[in-house]
Amino acid sequence: MKIEITQKELQKHINIAQKAISSRTAIQILEGILFVAKDNYLKLTSTDLELSVETKVPCIVEQEGSIVINSSMIGNIVRKLPDAPVTINTVGESIQIKCLQSEFNLIGQDPVDYPHLPDKNEETKLTLKEEVLKDAIKQTVFAASIDETRPALTGVLFKAAEKSMDFVALDGFRISLRNINLDKEYNEIKEIIPARALNELQKILDGSEDINISFVPGHVIFEVRDTLVYSRLLEGKFINYSDIISFDYETKVVVDKKLLQSSLERASLLASVEKANLVKLNVTDGNIHISSNSEIGSVNENVICDKTGEDLEIAFNARYILDGLKIIDSEKCELLFTGSLNPCIIRPIDDDIKYTYLVLPVRLARN
Repeated sequence: MKIEITQKELQKHINIAQKAISSRTAIQILEGILFVAKDNYLKLTSTDLELSVETKVPCIVEQEGSIVINSSMIGNIVRKLPDAPVTINTVGESIQIKCLQSEFNLIGQDPVDYPHLPDKNEETKLTLKEEVLKDAIKQTVFAASIDETRPALTGVLFKAAEKSMDFVALDGFRISLRNINLDKEYNEIKEIIPARALNELQKILDGSEDINISFVPGHVIFEVRDTLVYSRLLEGKFINYSDIISFDYETKVVVDKKLLQSSLERASLLASVEKANLVKLNVTDGNIHISSNSEIGSVNENVICDKTGEDLEIAFNARYILDGLKIIDSEKCELLFTGSLNPCIIRPIDDDIKYTYLVLPVRLARN
């Protein structure tokens, strides 16, 4: 294999490929990136057997071939090279990298043992705008569970039917739901994608193009311009979230989102982990009183609001309620309550964004 490519393009695509490299693998070849030079393209492939990335970049191919190069080593070398053409030449498992006055000689690995990726199904099951997919991931993935004993909850549910699609994540304490309208009707899709895969995918979503999403047995494939991101699908039954979310209320509050978020952030400074980061909300006409107490002191905040319905005293884990508020972009939001023991629903006051966040309260001890 012999190629010539600019340092910037090589570094960009190595960075993309490294998103599927696991630092915890015990299989040596998985520490490497598979380089394949063919048809005036360099294709870089990486995998940890759960998440895989394949990215292509045009280059000058003087001799076709393939080699596996240690990801950390090639990444560090290329990052330090000057902004100039880079030549990579391999003979057997020996690799020579040249750039201006720099020359590196490395030992690679035979690509014959590198794992094969799933075959891409040419029938695209779903097409989404890049910015829509990125927002939907951002608004849900944080609520996925980290409890490996419930694997189905460690991912985000993609549920599409007809011209509507739900992205849903939950962990037993909160539910984050984003609904989007699709531009055409689709047959039902109901698959759970690992949170880690979506977090890595989100990092390369930075444009406004169409993203093709294909489902093949056991895997999902995202096509992002010159890059394919493969992820295994999670098995198991997802909780029927639609039975849990209700928009009935006894108390409804409309409030400035930034004011509420800032007050909760200040109140949480005195909330202790030992007490579940507890903050109390006392909702009365025109005001939300927020308080928190710990061994070192107390804090009180007041936020102006528009209230409909009953007065209410309720408590939450500050982190859980803040997580939902932080990813709402609208100026105002509404909070729906049905007593102090039932979940709270938080929604943006924005007709264009169909986002719902449900968070469970913390039971207050009564004297």
